[in-house]
Amino acid sequence: MEEMDLYDHSLYINRELSWLEFNRRCLSEADNSKTPLLERVKFLAIAYGNMDEFFMIRVPGLITSISNNTLDALGPDAYLDPGLLLSEINASVDGLMSGYEECWARLRKDLSSNGIRINDIASLSENQKEWVSNYYKERVHPLLTPLALDISHPFPFISSNSLNVAVKMRRDGNRGHLYARMKVPVGILPRFVGVPAESPGSDYVKLEDVIKANAGEMFPDLIVIGAYTFRVTRNADVKVTIDEACDLMAAVETSLDSRGSGFPVMMMVEDNMPSEMVALFGKNLKLHDYQIHRTSHEGMMLNDLWQIAGLNMPSLKEDPFTPYTPPELGEEADIFAAIRKKDWILFHPYETFDVIVRLIDGAAEDDNVQSIKICLYRIGKDLSIIKSLIKAREKGKTVSVLMELRAKFDETNNISLAKELEKIGVHVVYGPVDLKVHSKLMQIVRLEKDRLVRYTHMGSGNYNVSTARQYGDISFLTADADLGEDVGELFNALTGFFGPREYKHLLVAPLTLKCSLVEKIRREAGIQATGGKAYIAMKCNGLVDSDVISELYKASIAGVKVDLNVRGLCCLRPGVQGISENITVTSIVDRFLEHSRIYYFENDGHPEMYMGSSDIMPRNLIARVEVLFPILDKKMLESVRENILNVHLADNVKAKRLMPDGSYVPVKSGGKRLRSQKWFMDNRGSWHG
Repeated sequence: MEEMDLYDHSLYINRELSWLEFNRRCLSEADNSKTPLLERVKFLAIAYGNMDEFFMIRVPGLITSISNNTLDALGPDAYLDPGLLLSEINASVDGLMSGYEECWARLRKDLSSNGIRINDIASLSENQKEWVSNYYKERVHPLLTPLALDISHPFPFISSNSLNVAVKMRRDGNRGHLYARMKVPVGILPRFVGVPAESPGSDYVKLEDVIKANAGEMFPDLIVIGAYTFRVTRNADVKVTIDEACDLMAAVETSLDSRGSGFPVMMMVEDNMPSEMVALFGKNLKLHDYQIHRTSHEGMMLNDLWQIAGLNMPSLKEDPFTPYTPPELGEEADIFAAIRKKDWILFHPYETFDVIVRLIDGAAEDDNVQSIKICLYRIGKDLSIIKSLIKAREKGKTVSVLMELRAKFDETNNISLAKELEKIGVHVVYGPVDLKVHSKLMQIVRLEKDRLVRYTHMGSGNYNVSTARQYGDISFLTADADLGEDVGELFNALTGFFGPREYKHLLVAPLTLKCSLVEKIRREAGIQATGGKAYIAMKCNGLVDSDVISELYKASIAGVKVDLNVRGLCCLRPGVQGISENITVTSIVDRFLEHSRIYYFENDGHPEMYMGSSDIMPRNLIARVEVLFPILDKKMLESVRENILNVHLADNVKAKRLMPDGSYVPVKSGGKRLRSQKWFMDNRGSWHG
């Protein structure tokens, strides 16, 4: 019998189409009438923002592949022709755009029923129209810069994802048309402008509608025929080029200068914009027809709906809840003593991230603490941890920070913080030049009875106080000497010269992580073949790597049951007869962003579990420093398996199941309904046993 080719392209779902399917799942939450109204608005903003990132980061590679006639941007799927793939993407994008528009129309109606009215200017009262006219004159008009579009003016630069108004005009008595463009000052002014209400509730108009209604004020000697909104999305996948004459920080700063001016990837225009205007913009931006998408004026830049989602109307949002704090780790507790006593798993946001913040701040104040080492990837606006690190340095402790300067869209913030920390004597390093450091590691070294004790934190989430309230992430706290030695050795590699080192327990990418996962999957297949107890369960955010997927196919063929909970991208095609019928894939989109990673192997009754920062994607396994750490305590492993991993896998309310054709369908209930995130809120802390 001929051996099956498990790398056959037809066995893989395209990663770009999988990304768009994740957007579709976010859109379905925005359309879910059982979800509180402003939460639905939030999901629509998320879905639209995801689409922007898709065009900024993923599509440029495909366009370059078409231009260069290469296959560089393609994944392990059946699309060997980037042009064919782009056609599929455009069809999916157009369907999503229509879905966004239709969803927003329904949400707008529901918002109005709840006293939040997003109005057309024509529907306002005369007093409100007068208010809008005065608002334009006093607040908007001085901020606008009309740019003529003719042979005597160079075509203006249009910044990425800015909202613009294109105006079509003519002179009195002249049939010839004139065109101009104005940038809508979103950010300086709110996108949704509050208008004094004349009935209970709140009235808003869109900023671009204010500009369009008053376009004649900007061109008083011309007759305005029409005004239309449009936007351009540019390539933002900047490449950092390093030579002997510069350091990494300088190279990243230089590369950022080009992010806003990357080549145009997509233009979105209002659907009633005249075709000659669309052609004018398309020609000057060097866009092909397939790069131009039409949408209604209501469907433009819906990522600004965060403003509406953020309204202070608790009755239209999810009920608040208080994260659990284990008493042993409470505000008055000795956290060091608690960690010495036993290892801890904290599951955020169901358990408070304040424990980690207080641990670092306590270390800064503690006279016995000698040093603090930490990897920082995304920090956010809450600088509590940064302030504690500064305090620790001011108190004479050795503080070492590995700051990843290339964290996408956080580069500027990270560069600024790195410079601030360096000024006060913190050892700031940037890691290997050719690898991003995505690991979530922190280690505190404390002098106790004439010996040094390492207190180690590892996790799946960033040291970001804000996202820790919104992302489902796992923290692990331990004083285990072997794990502490491993993490200390890894820090030495990161601050010194990164390369192969011996680790007793950690799986470190790009050195041992991938080959270790492959070996463990193969082991399960071997155990199954000999009649032993085999099972694989994985929870991650992305599953793309073809080597790992092919091993999962082999395990399935051997009869191993494989349960995968993959939030976003998944290139594995489940349910294929003779290959993957023993594999199930589910995805959960709910109130909190699923972000934890858990890898479980039954190992014939001697189970192993790993957690950490890494997904199963080539970028994680090859191009980043990632860490998976084991759960060595068997009782903790069993508790996490039963009270975290299996609960995710049992979700039949918010989970959707991946079908062989790449689509997702709701998981069939078949019994008691279980919404995993609600269960975690109701049972927070149960995983402590």
